Amino acid sequence: MTGKRPLVVASDPTLLDEILRLAAAAGCETECAPDLLAAKQSWEHAPLVLVDERTATGGPLPRRAKVVLVSKGPPEPATWQHVFRNGVEKVISLPDDEAGLLAALAEVVDGPDVPGGRVLAVAGGRGGAGASVFAAAVALRAATEGTAMLVDCDPLGGGIDLLLGAEFDTGLRWPELRLGSGGVSMPALNAALPRRRTVHGELPFVACDHDGQGPAAQAAATVVEAGRRAGYLVVCDLPRSPGAAAMAVLDRADLAVLVVPMELRACVAAKCVLRRFGRYADKVRLVVRGPSPSGVTAEQVAESVGAPMLTTMASDRWLPKAVERGEFEPRPRSALGRAARTVLSELTTPRTAERVLL
Repeated sequence: MTGKRPLVVASDPTLLDEILRLAAAAGCETECAPDLLAAKQSWEHAPLVLVDERTATGGPLPRRAKVVLVSKGPPEPATWQHVFRNGVEKVISLPDDEAGLLAALAEVVDGPDVPGGRVLAVAGGRGGAGASVFAAAVALRAATEGTAMLVDCDPLGGGIDLLLGAEFDTGLRWPELRLGSGGVSMPALNAALPRRRTVHGELPFVACDHDGQGPAAQAAATVVEAGRRAGYLVVCDLPRSPGAAAMAVLDRADLAVLVVPMELRACVAAKCVLRRFGRYADKVRLVVRGPSPSGVTAEQVAESVGAPMLTTMASDRWLPKAVERGEFEPRPRSALGRAARTVLSELTTPRTAERVLL
């Protein structure tokens, strides 16, 4: 067990308390030692070593990788000479770089970042466009092929758990998910969240409660980052009027999809939504849903809204009844299933990240 816990070598009780607080926020157990002599047995085998300034400047450190100096405020100028001489890889100043220490601790819990993590944001061009349904369809499809997580960021959407037919499943919703300002590991989330089981796997999800309480910006960012680091596809259902939480998601999104029906009013509304996305509008691609009651084409919708079209899909007649019965299971060959596969393909194509960079 010793080799799986970071080693903290610090004689400053105030600094030690800060490190232990952040370690607890990251779900990371630590081993503590007041000096190098007490740390001798664990020094070589610990996955990460955190030292304070007194330890870093008190004499030569035994050579090893992943030694980090943690200081209260910027280190003294003389400290830098000892840092380089002793092979310290990184310097973290608290409280300014709490995020950096949390990331280092989270890597111990989860291991290094797993390649392939992606973030997809989905929103409706108008009310009732079917964005939540589409987000759930993409996430369920992704869960059959790998690892995915569905994140409900629309507090007025009624709760994604109702759509999944999982409103009575045990697990924490946003109001009970106490994340604070720290990080969280994906194993800890998986243990706490409800999940929708699929034929080939399961889909963990975070739902808003039925009283309209959604996530804070920091909580949304923490959950999204945990999924991305673990190699998950994180699908986020966003409101049409994005608040701080939605903006935190858009900041991390590799791709944003706007579901727009082939209607004149929907085009006007979707253009307003796109404008509210601000500097993240360049990440947006359209999924245009037909049929059109007036003969409007998908190309005309894309031109009117002012965003590139990714794919189109027809309405599935079976869908409303299935959703009402809590039997939502997108058929792979349905219009919804095909559109979901198109978006997944776009996310896994290397050129996607290049196109949506600001």
